[in-house]
Amino acid sequence: MDQAEKLRNIIKKNQISSSESKVQTARVITVSSGKGGVGKSNVAINLAVQFKKMGKKVLILDADFGLANIEVMFGAIPKYSLADVIYKGMGIRDVITNGPMDIGFISGGSGVVGMNNLGSDTLNFLVKNIAKLDEMADVVIIDTGAGISEAVLEFLLASEEIILVTTPEPTSITDSYSLLKALKSNSRFRNETKLRVIANKVASTEDGQQLYHKLATVVEQYLGLETSLLGVIPQDVALKNAVMQQSPVTIASPSAQSARAFQDIADTLMNVPHTDKVYKKGMAAFFARFTGT
Repeated sequence: MDQAEKLRNIIKKNQISSSESKVQTARVITVSSGKGGVGKSNVAINLAVQFKKMGKKVLILDADFGLANIEVMFGAIPKYSLADVIYKGMGIRDVITNGPMDIGFISGGSGVVGMNNLGSDTLNFLVKNIAKLDEMADVVIIDTGAGISEAVLEFLLASEEIILVTTPEPTSITDSYSLLKALKSNSRFRNETKLRVIANKVASTEDGQQLYHKLATVVEQYLGLETSLLGVIPQDVALKNAVMQQSPVTIASPSAQSARAFQDIADTLMNVPHTDKVYKKGMAAFFARFTGT
């Protein structure tokens, strides 16, 4: 029995167990960008805050291994990471750090890349722990690294729902296109994946719409991918100040234009038709896709 078949059997047993106990699965949303410095982690955190304000249980998985943006903005340094679950047998609850409004976040650690050589017992333990996130959260937001590294692509290929953050900078637009091109050219990419774009750090709504139109036109023409504009985030003074203060603008200045934009985006995401079951497959299913099974 090869590694993929072994993992499929473990996940299948876990999903049967979850079905029998009627455990609700979480919605998994992955936030990414073609380059750094576009405000990707800021988007992830502020969306988490807005979901929390809606009464949702929210967790953030910080999968940006090179940086620690989530913990810096949350003002909390995690003692453990997902790697401690994989390699040290810790429970998933023990590696969750609480940030503002009791929003939990998990540091991915470098251990989540290259899990193809884990034994059956370790895989079984890991899958059961990953599946527990479905009990603990209505929404899991995965904040990937920036760019087109293998680790970033692995998370995106596993995702049913991707938010791509871009800015008016020419390099941000070209790098966003390059990321989508790399995604589309991978044999594991699924056409049903939802691709949504946030135009960030723009001067006005009109500028954000023009930015999206510019990107969407070339993406549709040359890649044949369908995207949608999820929202526009203005670069106002409140957002700049909140970043400097290492605080989400949706907490520091909830009435600011940028904070209201995050609220509109969160409302849009939560108003997706319930008939679209693609959004509620949970963390066990995400992990299965992450490992290529």
